[in-house]
Amino acid sequence: MSGRTSLCCRRMPENPHPDSLKESHAMERDEIYLVDMWRILAREWKWFLVMVVLVLAATFAFMHLSKRQWQATAWIQIAQVGQVPQGQDPKVEPLQRVAERLQTRAFQNEVMQSIGLPVDSREAGLYRKSLRVDPLLYAASFVRFTVRGDSALQARQFAEATVAQLRIVHQGLEATTLALARARLDEVQAGLKDALADRDRLLQIAGRGDAGDKSGQAASLAGVLVASRGEEIRTLQTTRSDLLTKLSAGYTYETSSLWPVYVPEGPAFPNPVMFWGVGILAALGLGAFAAVARNALRRSV
Repeated sequence: MSGRTSLCCRRMPENPHPDSLKESHAMERDEIYLVDMWRILAREWKWFLVMVVLVLAATFAFMHLSKRQWQATAWIQIAQVGQVPQGQDPKVEPLQRVAERLQTRAFQNEVMQSIGLPVDSREAGLYRKSLRVDPLLYAASFVRFTVRGDSALQARQFAEATVAQLRIVHQGLEATTLALARARLDEVQAGLKDALADRDRLLQIAGRGDAGDKSGQAASLAGVLVASRGEEIRTLQTTRSDLLTKLSAGYTYETSSLWPVYVPEGPAFPNPVMFWGVGILAALGLGAFAAVARNALRRSV
C-alpha cells in the first residue's frame, strides 16, 4: 500500500516555477496584443491607408522637387622637396595643416574667386557646406576630400579648382627650399667642372714634365695633386648624383591630384534608395499610429 502511494505521488506533476508562469503569461499577452493590433488595422484600414498614401506622396514630391546634387571625390598628393636639411620633413606642409587649410573660409573664398564665382553666392555656400576633408593617415602625404555641386560638371570643377588653388599656395611655400637646393646643385656642378679642368692641367704637367726641372720634382708634385683632385672629383660626383636624385620627379614634385576626380553618374542627393526606404518605413509606422489613434478615439466616444 505504501508502495502504491509513493508511486502515485511520484506520478503527480510538480508545481510549475513562478518564473515560467510569468513567461507564459507574457507570451499570452504578446499574442493577444498582436491579434488586437491586426484587428485594429483591419477595422481602421481606411485611416491606415490614407496615412500611407500621404507619406508616400510626400516622399515622391520631395524626390522630384528637391534640387539634385552631385558629389566629386579627389585625392591630393602634397608637394615635396627631396633636398632638405637633415631631420626635416620633405613635405611642404604637414598633413593635418593641409586639412585645416582646406576648411578655412579664406582658402575656400580663394577657390571660388579662382573660378569666377562670388563668395556670397548660393554655389559658394554649397561648396563650403559640402566640403569634407579626410586625411589618409596610413599615407602621410595624401588627402582625400569630397565636395558637391548642382551638376556633375560643377562638382568636378569645384574639386579641380580646390587642388589648383592648393598647388598655388604650396608653390609659394616650397619656392625658397627649392631655390636653395638648386643653388647647391649649381655650386657642386661648378666645383666639379673646375676640379676636372684642374685635374686635366695637372695630368698634362705630370705627363710631359718641366724642361727646367732636371730632378722631376714638378712632375712628382703634379702626380700627387692629380690623386688629390681625383678624390675631390669623386666626392663632388657623388654629391651631384645625390642632389640630382633628390631633385628628380620621384622625390621632388608639386601638389597635384593623385588620380582623376571621380564623379558618379547618379546624384548623391537625394538618394533614391535611402529616401524611399525611409519613406516606406515612415508610412507603415505612421499608418499604424493613425489606426491605433482612431480606434482609441472611437472607443472613448
